[in-house]
Amino acid sequence: MSPSEQPESLYAARVPVFPRRVKGTFRNLKWVIMAITLGIYYVTPWLRWDRGPDMPDQAVLVDLANRRFFFFMIEIWPHEFYFVAGLLIMAGLGLFLFTSALGRVWCGYACPQTVWTDLFVLVERWVEGDRNARVRLWNQKWDARKFRLRITKWTIWLLIGLATGGAWVFYFTDAPTLLRDLVTLQAHPVAYTTMGVLTATTFLFGGFAREQICIYACPWPRIQAAMMDEDTITVAYREWRGEPRGKHRKAEGAEQLGDCIDCMACVNVCPMGIDIRDGQQLECITCALCIDACDEVMEKIGKPRGLIDYLALKDERLERAGEHPRQIWKHIFRPRTILYTALWSAVGVGLVVALFVRSPIDVNVTPVRNPIYVTLSDGSIRNTYEIRLRNKQHEERPFEITVTSDQPFQFTSSLEGTDANFVMVPPNETRTQRLYVVAPPGSVPAQSEHTDIRIWVQDLDSAARVHSDVVFNGKEN
Repeated sequence: MSPSEQPESLYAARVPVFPRRVKGTFRNLKWVIMAITLGIYYVTPWLRWDRGPDMPDQAVLVDLANRRFFFFMIEIWPHEFYFVAGLLIMAGLGLFLFTSALGRVWCGYACPQTVWTDLFVLVERWVEGDRNARVRLWNQKWDARKFRLRITKWTIWLLIGLATGGAWVFYFTDAPTLLRDLVTLQAHPVAYTTMGVLTATTFLFGGFAREQICIYACPWPRIQAAMMDEDTITVAYREWRGEPRGKHRKAEGAEQLGDCIDCMACVNVCPMGIDIRDGQQLECITCALCIDACDEVMEKIGKPRGLIDYLALKDERLERAGEHPRQIWKHIFRPRTILYTALWSAVGVGLVVALFVRSPIDVNVTPVRNPIYVTLSDGSIRNTYEIRLRNKQHEERPFEITVTSDQPFQFTSSLEGTDANFVMVPPNETRTQRLYVVAPPGSVPAQSEHTDIRIWVQDLDSAARVHSDVVFNGKEN
């Protein structure tokens, strides 16, 4: 086959996106959100909270070694994972709510990929210049200047990636201690590996992949359509006002042109490299930078702002007919968003209630069934129970264990290795103890092999008390 007969390639290489700098309300809002979110991420591991002499004084800590999660005064244990599940459900419902009301505002303003890409583009603009300078640098051949600028930019990107990976590992152990170990090369290899992986992914995703992560790797663009409808307020182009577009405003027939002068400002500032004038697109993250760019141009040519704006598609027919659009609150407060808000609130209230009614003592009682019961030489019957006591406090606590029953049932009880019913449990630890319950001869109801009893555990310092219902096995011969 001759070269001229070769089939045309269906592969198109990626064209890098070089967004132009823009000023305006939404750009300022993105700067504020970026500063807040990055500040929270980098600073949170260094916030201190007094947890006693045997615990790290870290306000937010994921203690994998002891399987606990600390958030200021809140402590979550492994068996309380439903709190984490509830927070994930709230996050999902919140995402549905905001997408239904305002489109992809999460993607455009607070998504980590968006935030770090904005930071990397800021560094790129600071080192290489604005859009036109970066385009020229990309197209020119390699020389000493291009090499110097690229090395400078990549070095700063790597430092940001290293800070990102370092901040992440600080959430899993005491931050000051880990920092000292990292610097002295005494930290666990897992810490260095995690930092290396996160540094590399931050460097690649924020510096090179950028919009491709949003388009190809993230599933949300394909799910968002199910969350949006004609009442969703999203970024759109008022085509009925802007078309037909044209640049030559003083030429013949210019009075027939729309407000759009085809300056490409909205395209040049878009971090996704799309043209919002082509309508709603999967790639659009509704960052609203095109609104700022277009409003700036409209002011210069003496046209009303809002050619590109946040609006609901349901208002399109009204605006085309020259009528006023519906009020924003009517778009936001509708059955779908109200339902999402109610579900989100219900889960949140449930978590708060569960958090404040949970017991400071965790007890688990398991009957020892090998054998089920033992008949002693004097005819009394003994059952054995294994009790797991978890002390959630930060100091050693004494616990008293007692047994009661609704039946006229006489018994004695004692803990393994002691004649008393008291046991000391170290702080933030779990202790397993065997409890013997003995029914003297003639005290067990003859008509049943099972008698309900209740085992009580009381913290003698705080007077907190919990119980577990079990069965006493055995009957009189």
